[in-house]
Amino acid sequence: MYCVSYLLSRERRDFARLRPIHLRGGAALSVLLLASACGGGGGGGRVNPITPPPVAPTPTPTPVPTPAPTPTPTPTVNYDTTEYRATVGAVSANALAAYNRAATGAGITVGVIDTGIDLQSEEFGGRIHPASQDTAGNGTVDDEGGHGTAVAFTLAGRRNDVGTHGIAFDATVLALRTDRPGSCATEDPENDDSGCRHPESAIASALDVARTNGARVVNISLGGGGGVGNTLLQAINRATAAGVIIVISAGNDAEANPDAFASTPALNSSIARGLIVIAGSVGTTDEISTFSNRAGSAAAVYLSAVGERVRAPNQENVPFLWSGTSFSAPQIAGAAALLAQAFPNLTGQQIVDLLLTTARDVGAAGTDAIYGRGVLDLTRAFQPVGTTGIAGMSESVSLSSNATLSAPMGDATSHAGLGAVILDGYDRAFAIDLATTIRREGPARSLSGVLRTDRRHVSAAYPGGSIAVTIAPTRARNLIERLEMPMGDAQVSRAIAATATGRLGEDVTFGFGVSEGSGGLVAQLSGRDDPAFLVAGDATRSAGFDISSDASVAVRQQWGRLGLTVAVESGDVLTRGQGAFPQLRGRFDRYGYDRITIGFDRRFGALATNLNVTRLAEADTVLGAQFSGALGAARATSYYVDTSMRWSWDRDWSLGMSMRQGWTQARLRGGVEGAGTLRTNGYAIDIARLAVFSRSDRWGLRFAQPMRVALGGLDLRLPTNWDYASSSVDAWTTQRLNLAPTGREIDVEMRYSTPLWAGNLGTNLFLRRHPGNFAQLGNDVGAVARYSMAF
Repeated sequence: MYCVSYLLSRERRDFARLRPIHLRGGAALSVLLLASACGGGGGGGRVNPITPPPVAPTPTPTPVPTPAPTPTPTPTVNYDTTEYRATVGAVSANALAAYNRAATGAGITVGVIDTGIDLQSEEFGGRIHPASQDTAGNGTVDDEGGHGTAVAFTLAGRRNDVGTHGIAFDATVLALRTDRPGSCATEDPENDDSGCRHPESAIASALDVARTNGARVVNISLGGGGGVGNTLLQAINRATAAGVIIVISAGNDAEANPDAFASTPALNSSIARGLIVIAGSVGTTDEISTFSNRAGSAAAVYLSAVGERVRAPNQENVPFLWSGTSFSAPQIAGAAALLAQAFPNLTGQQIVDLLLTTARDVGAAGTDAIYGRGVLDLTRAFQPVGTTGIAGMSESVSLSSNATLSAPMGDATSHAGLGAVILDGYDRAFAIDLATTIRREGPARSLSGVLRTDRRHVSAAYPGGSIAVTIAPTRARNLIERLEMPMGDAQVSRAIAATATGRLGEDVTFGFGVSEGSGGLVAQLSGRDDPAFLVAGDATRSAGFDISSDASVAVRQQWGRLGLTVAVESGDVLTRGQGAFPQLRGRFDRYGYDRITIGFDRRFGALATNLNVTRLAEADTVLGAQFSGALGAARATSYYVDTSMRWSWDRDWSLGMSMRQGWTQARLRGGVEGAGTLRTNGYAIDIARLAVFSRSDRWGLRFAQPMRVALGGLDLRLPTNWDYASSSVDAWTTQRLNLAPTGREIDVEMRYSTPLWAGNLGTNLFLRRHPGNFAQLGNDVGAVARYSMAF
């Protein structure tokens, strides 16, 4: 049969010459642990067989508690203590991520196959499993060598604000003593082959005890010999078939490959079943330990953790600083226990896969022959991995962006948050605040389209009609394009919009636009003659958010002083793309819309009035806001009532005002259930004068509020608790997504234009308060001077 030794240092002879120092304030004498061969030099020599002791009756397994629903409430305990900071393995592994999720190992049984455990120690309290036993014939599980107690403490030592604690400090320890009777007493500092010996038969029996007593993970900080015999291989096979995770130390010979005792079962996929991890050692700076065997041929299942200067007590409760892969293994085994408690749905294979997949990449990129998969990192392991989705639904959810609000919504915030439960690729439940995944469009650049100078605007008028075309140069040819500017007044529309108007008989006029909206057509056909402003727009002329019209048609019937106009329009709502490819981000995504307007206009002497009613149907947006992922596609229908009037007196003066009131019914579909009503409004007031300093100059002043959501939001039905026992959502909560901003944009603009030489000089001064309806933004102040001439 084979035997193995626990991993003692080649420098262990120094241990006999130095007295241990009781630790105060973190000072300690270091005992370095490395590998030694079993029974002498290299190959795992034969030894006389030892008759195994009778197997103790298997105690009744401890009942597994019903899994608590997840997410667990945020704990109020402060785990980031001086004791935690002194626990080098926990700090390196970022174990706070687990503790702050209330994962401490409670309720999880971890097997420790070693030299037993100090039964008199208070470091384990009542957490030593009643099935703990000796399987080598010692008659007691009480530790005589110290190694087993130190390993068990590193894994599950209590947290009491003194010294250090184990990484899974609330786990239950199933201590299994496997050292050959009397072998630990043969320790000779001058002989590397002396000391504790562990028969394979005892280790195999210990694995069976761990398996039958519900251990989720077993730590084996042993090594040496030339491999693993059939008896132990079959015990490992039985354990992994039952889903038990096994963590084995890599060895301390500074070799290129792990010890054969670890690699033989780990690399046999039919036995390992993805449940064996080989533990290598690093220091606190993630540098591979000089003594540690490297990943080598076992890189795919090799995980590194701190194994240098790990503080733990021996069998006499004397603390030492221990080093060796013996103390890397319990860090990983403890991490597995934390995951098992936090996520009761995980299988052993999934826990191992998570630990390996989320390891911190060090050394060469990816899996390498030194560090294997990397360094244990619980921050990453306790974050969602893989595709995430809202619990109870099939749709995926983004952790960064699930919606983009539009300009009328500005800085709208749901102050109470939008708490929900999501599941990751391992069906683990996490809490998320969906409110943090809602993006907000910044203020639009109001002048970006207006000040384009690379376009030619050609227009022609004839009795009863007009044509206006915008020509933009390209590399190969000139194309007719839509004008990228806010919908302006009638003068601007007639001059540069891609429109054509005409007359059908005495009282009927018509117009159509290509890549131009119906708002300008309605204004033009009804004879509105408003002053042109660059920034302070008219809320009744535009959608209030970015759109691209494909086509529009309008027809007007005149009856005396009363006119009736009907207009229809279709096009796309534009939102900034957030695609997976960086080259596509920032480009516009397009979502369809349709709009129909019925307008009435009438003159009362010098007073011109208009009343329009509009229905806007958005296929996949809500007032220009786009929802995606688990929030599903949105659909909205809006109704606007627009009124405007302009009073002209003394031939040169005019006073105008316009107002919009809107109501939007919105509904989410295909994901989270949600619906709501929004109220919107906007207005503009202006005064204008002709012939201020000469017969041909013009002056104007306008105050305007662009369209803004005044009140409303969406009521979302969100999952707020996940029950692992039934694998289902057991609590749903209706929560409000507020879409009314705090900011209120107010625009003030003054304009003046006058003929100059062979052209026209125009100047504009403007101020935008709360630009884009963002209250936290400062005033946007600007001035524009333009000179244009025909040629």
